[in-house]
Amino acid sequence: MSRAPHRPIDLARRLAARRDAAAARRREGETGALWRRETFTLPREEAREKAREWFARFPKAAYMTEVESWRERDDGLIEFTMRRLPSAD
Repeated sequence: MSRAPHRPIDLARRLAARRDAAAARRREGETGALWRRETFTLPREEAREKAREWFARFPKAAYMTEVESWRERDDGLIEFTMRRLPSAD
């Protein structure tokens, strides 16, 4: 059984190592992430419809679905990221 760190520097090193390992996995394509994300770039009305489809397919109560971020680009298209939990997959 591992012992708890005795000094703040021990804890900091352990957390930094965990962070670095997670970053390495992400670089190698392993997400292991809690959230499933998908980014879309669509005209405004199609963006609204796509978001509605996501909420219908992945109900907020089961998947905690939400529009994580969005912006209107210079060309008038809406770029947005939908986020959900994979819990009921």
